[in-house]
Amino acid sequence: MQNLTRRGFLSTSALAALALRTAPLGALAEASPVTVATASGPLRGEQAAGVNIFRGVPFAQPPVGTLRFRPPVPVKAWTDPRDATRFPASAMQPNEPGVTHSEDCLYLNVWAPAAAGTVALPVYVWIHGGGFTGGHAFEPMYDGTGLALEGVICVTVAYRLGVFGFLDVEPLLGPAFAGSGNNALRDLMAALAWIQQNIGAFGGDPGRVTIGGESAGAKLADILLGVPSAAPLFHQVISESGGAERVWSRTQSKAVAEGFGDVWRGQTGNAPSTILSADAAGLIDAQKHFIAQWPQHFPLRCEVDGRLVPRLPITSIAQGSSRGKRMLIGTNRDESALFLGPHPQHDPGGADLGNVSPSAFSPVFAKYRKIYPELTDEQLRIRSATAEEYWVPSIRVADAHVNSGGAGYMYRLDFSETSGWLRGYAFHSLDIALAWNRPSATVGNAAAEAMLARQMHEAWVGFLRGETPAASGVPSWPAYDPSSRPTMVFDTKNHVEEEPQEAELRLWDGVL
Repeated sequence: MQNLTRRGFLSTSALAALALRTAPLGALAEASPVTVATASGPLRGEQAAGVNIFRGVPFAQPPVGTLRFRPPVPVKAWTDPRDATRFPASAMQPNEPGVTHSEDCLYLNVWAPAAAGTVALPVYVWIHGGGFTGGHAFEPMYDGTGLALEGVICVTVAYRLGVFGFLDVEPLLGPAFAGSGNNALRDLMAALAWIQQNIGAFGGDPGRVTIGGESAGAKLADILLGVPSAAPLFHQVISESGGAERVWSRTQSKAVAEGFGDVWRGQTGNAPSTILSADAAGLIDAQKHFIAQWPQHFPLRCEVDGRLVPRLPITSIAQGSSRGKRMLIGTNRDESALFLGPHPQHDPGGADLGNVSPSAFSPVFAKYRKIYPELTDEQLRIRSATAEEYWVPSIRVADAHVNSGGAGYMYRLDFSETSGWLRGYAFHSLDIALAWNRPSATVGNAAAEAMLARQMHEAWVGFLRGETPAASGVPSWPAYDPSSRPTMVFDTKNHVEEEPQEAELRLWDGVL
């Protein structure tokens, strides 16, 4: 997994390595056709290993042609059974050998038990990560067969990435495109609206929908907590390495749009207005150059547009936008080791920070040595960057959510592998295989990892069912209380800590 980008998400090869640690659970089972009737029209999927699987289900019209940079439009109904046995193309993103990309990407995938029950089942809607510019809803790691066999309907959703979903093109194309920096959020809401209308046909309960994801997927889930109009669409959140800080003001979004327009003009010689009809691959090429030269991390992100996102999501959450919902939220102890490397030789700078500027970060970082005199300079760099990007934003979301009438459970993953280039670190993305119960069979402590994967997965499934997260070998998990911050620490020996890293957290007061 050494072939990584410092822009906050895994490279193609690293994603493939992570996804293929185990094959999809239903991959080898003999399949037979199965049909389900939805409000949009009949779908013909496959039944394998006791699970009904529907791939490439459209939840909106293709956002192409005149619909480029526009909010998603409800899918047109069909009458004949639609083939739902193949995954669709991935959303547009930088070239990946062997992966087909297309602007026509607004599809979801469903795994449901083949045996019909008398009680509607909880639904887990997984939002993939990838730094807002990459990733797929069809990674083998996200195969929902296991969840379906455990009585949970699993849905994985795609959304527009990069400039297609996170660039406010109003400054380039005019007022009709206001708020286009939030089109990816709208895509997710369109998928959730489709699920509300149709999941009952698959055996799911529209009143028990959990959204969740890791990294960018978790950030989007957390941001949706702060979107008032999204409140009726889901009931719980699982946030793995997230936070709700990844948003621009309208002024910042305008500056990003103008910066992209300058790159476009410089590369193509064309006016920025031509992006409406330009080749999609050309836009991705310009996006790569734009990101490389922009001075701040993640220039393509959601925005406070005053309508869909009326204010900072964390403010809306604190004002009660997520009241009554439940949350399971946490981070990995050493997230940023994946991006900085195990032996970073330079203090974190603009290319490493996701939420604050270097000028705001540097005074905080200067105080880390006093808090952690036992850590090496390399460890301090990883610890501080992890706090800035993941840990502190997740704490802020949990505090705002619980203080305003929500309920939650906090965790921290301290487990680390004993082999590989990141041995000894609980790095970013390590939680994915554990929560999906798909551990590696090759790491030095494979037995311990397999046990922890079973425990975390069992706790996650309990939460999805509406229960207190619990598993054999996991102590009683108290609900989150901002005054004491009880946190389940997952490791070779699981335990609960109160006020973990308290002195470090106080360093960020008033900064993040």
